[in-house]
Amino acid sequence: MRIFRLACLVLTSFVGIYGMAGRTVAAGEPGKPGGQSEQVFEKEITKTVGLRYLLYLPKGYGENREQKWPLMLFLHGAGERGNDINKVKVHGPPKLIEQGKDLPFIVVSPQCPSGSWWTEQLDALMALLDEVQSKHAVDPDRVYLTGLSMGGFGSWALGCRHPERFAAIVPICGGGEWFLAERLKNVPVWAFHGAKDTVVPLRESQEMVTALQRAGGNAQLTVYPEAQHDSWSETYNNPKLYEWFLSHRKTRESK
Repeated sequence: MRIFRLACLVLTSFVGIYGMAGRTVAAGEPGKPGGQSEQVFEKEITKTVGLRYLLYLPKGYGENREQKWPLMLFLHGAGERGNDINKVKVHGPPKLIEQGKDLPFIVVSPQCPSGSWWTEQLDALMALLDEVQSKHAVDPDRVYLTGLSMGGFGSWALGCRHPERFAAIVPICGGGEWFLAERLKNVPVWAFHGAKDTVVPLRESQEMVTALQRAGGNAQLTVYPEAQHDSWSETYNNPKLYEWFLSHRKTRESK
């Protein structure tokens, strides 16, 4: 288990002086009562982020100093939040790794803090990804993102915010803001959902995939007719999933 912390500096920049109504109005100058005036806001913000995470290095890692490895970022569901990192091993790739399965990826599995959601941890996730890539032999053109339930929502959200970072995305029983889906039009997406899911309705995945397809994206949805919320066990146990991941790398358009 590793604990990741990083202080991030975010600077919002605006033009310092605006021309208005034939005269110059400096930033912060009050307007006239009863009227509207154009204003400007600028502030420097320091943000500290931190996440516990599991790191898996595949067999053979480090034997060839020149070799770069694909990376998979896995986002767990809501039930695995907290301070016990072993909870992250309950489902998905961390579970398979714990059972002895060899995966041909560097696998990064962070833990979401109690009471939070992955959609609120996007800055922390990107800072963690930057940290791992800076310290390990990661192929930047083969960085993959996947997650289940809350992590499926997180995968859609993180992918839509930073499509340039991922070569392919697999959200499982998740959903998102369909009007942002077009940002992923250059990133292959394979979504999965159970038809009888009563926790996250199937329409959540359908709306995202449909919006992405309409935008010209490469998106597909696999629906398990008899599955309820657990549509991840069959998905992560399928070797074709990992073959599909490895068949994709970032294209010039997605960078």
